[in-house]
Amino acid sequence: MIMNLGKRAFAIVVSASFLGLAACSSAPEQENIERVPNKSAQALYDDAKQTLDSGLYARAIELLSAINSRYPFGPYSRQVQMDLVFAHYQTGNTEQALATIDRFIRLNPNHKNLDYMYYMRGLVNIKADKNAFQEYFGVDRADRDASRTRVAFQDLSTLVKSYPSSPYIPEAKKRLGWLLNRMARYEIKVAQYYFEREAFLAAANRGKYVLEHYSQSSYLNDALLIMEQSYKKLGLNDLSENAKQTRTLNKR
Repeated sequence: MIMNLGKRAFAIVVSASFLGLAACSSAPEQENIERVPNKSAQALYDDAKQTLDSGLYARAIELLSAINSRYPFGPYSRQVQMDLVFAHYQTGNTEQALATIDRFIRLNPNHKNLDYMYYMRGLVNIKADKNAFQEYFGVDRADRDASRTRVAFQDLSTLVKSYPSSPYIPEAKKRLGWLLNRMARYEIKVAQYYFEREAFLAAANRGKYVLEHYSQSSYLNDALLIMEQSYKKLGLNDLSENAKQTRTLNKR
């Protein structure tokens, strides 16, 4: 069963952004769960697994929810929870996915697959923060609040620090690099907003924040340029020159 989880996690990385947009994003109604045939836990799980692997995520959620409701302490209970996270993620139901993850972590603090749950929590928070339609067509969304991005960064950082042997580490590190740039770009957008409105001290402070917290991002030179220009407007010529010199050295 855990091997299947690895395959599904890999499928997340390569799947298209719109995969879950056409699917139902709400939890299944109780009447839908009740219509699920009355079978043993194993028979229901076999059906759910086949449905899940076929990409029929809304139906898989109904089957998995039925198992969860009828056999809450059965041998498949934890596996069902992990599969529900994956299915909710694929349908775009990020709130239900996060609720399932948080409950699993709270009730199973020593489970052997917690690395998968933290990995999924990071991916779910990325999806929650992301407007796939607008990003797909090249609309810049860097001005949006980055709170979900910061949470996703924390989730994947926890994975990297706490589970260094996890098979999800390579992909998590790639995602962390992207998230770092996302957070830095947000700060640059805010700094530019302040600069355009002649709030030069606030703009300089935002640039300084990027310098102090996101120095490994691709936006270091942008931050230094904002600082240079803002300090110059404020008449702080020494600070402006320092930022300029640092930016010049950073280009080498």
